[in-house]
Amino acid sequence: MEAAADQGVPGGNGEAPTLPPPLPLGVRLQVGGLTVAIDAVERRDGTVNRCLYSVIDRLLSARANPRPDSSGVRSYDFTVDASRGIWARVFAPVAAAAPLPVIVYYHGGGFALFSPAIGPFNGVCRRFCSQIGAVVVSVNYRLAPEHRYPAAYDDGVDALRFIDDAGAVPGLGDDVPVDLSSCFLAGESAGGNIVHHVANRWAAEHQASAKSVRLAGIFPVQPYFGGEERTGSELRLEGVAPVVNLQRSDFSWKAFLPVGATRDHPAAHVTDENAELAEAFPPTMVVVGGFDPLQDWQRRYADVLRRKGKKVQVAEYPDGFHGFYGFPELPDAGKVLQEMKAFVESNRTAP
Repeated sequence: MEAAADQGVPGGNGEAPTLPPPLPLGVRLQVGGLTVAIDAVERRDGTVNRCLYSVIDRLLSARANPRPDSSGVRSYDFTVDASRGIWARVFAPVAAAAPLPVIVYYHGGGFALFSPAIGPFNGVCRRFCSQIGAVVVSVNYRLAPEHRYPAAYDDGVDALRFIDDAGAVPGLGDDVPVDLSSCFLAGESAGGNIVHHVANRWAAEHQASAKSVRLAGIFPVQPYFGGEERTGSELRLEGVAPVVNLQRSDFSWKAFLPVGATRDHPAAHVTDENAELAEAFPPTMVVVGGFDPLQDWQRRYADVLRRKGKKVQVAEYPDGFHGFYGFPELPDAGKVLQEMKAFVESNRTAP
């Protein structure tokens, strides 16, 4: 699916936005609770109230469960580097008749919040496993501002190296064979930003010498990019769209980027001709929502990939707010997974 032009897209450059479509009550309550929690723990000086955050984290977290759920998905955790607090949660079926592709997932949270255990991310990974037909490895990376750029990228690459060195998904067992030559990266929001940078570093520095992991494609889902410029969608959707606003965006960049850096830092600003892309950068499917204030940055990102000769597909969801695919009650959430499944099937290594 090709990118839609900014004209005619809610919040794009062509028109003032209408109000987002009404959301189911349960989704409204979850989104409202999430934004209240974020605003409660993020301080204006770019730090996080970790004491309060720890309480919220415990309330929102789900334990790994080795017993399969109603969709046949089980989960367990393994350690990547205890000294840095890097671990991962695996989501897998009980058994598989043929090797499954692997999706390595990086959660959102503005680089400063959350973990693979948080309920919505836990749920997304379960649906990846059951509906796409993949083993999912959800990575816990170090959080800003205690660990600024490039810590999250380092941790993301090291998790891939750990899997590559093992030649398998640790702890999985022979009943669920995997195809590490069909490895995909996925993540939403800040996780989508991490997906891009991890993929680029892997392609430039590790792919040629990797023992078993081959990046077959990536899914930056509503990725978190930015710059000093205020784009048309950011301005028009301010105070209209849920979840993301200028204050929260500015906090995230202030917390994550090096002290004194502007939002035009290469970690954030991957949307013009100075973006450096490895020759082996993998095929990409970018998901864009029409009520996401970051949509202009995301379309520019896709355009840069295309102009630099990379294979890119843009999946547009005109009614989608930032993070919409994490709510299975929304029809578009299911449609995203269908498109992701088709992308996996068309880009994985042939059996």
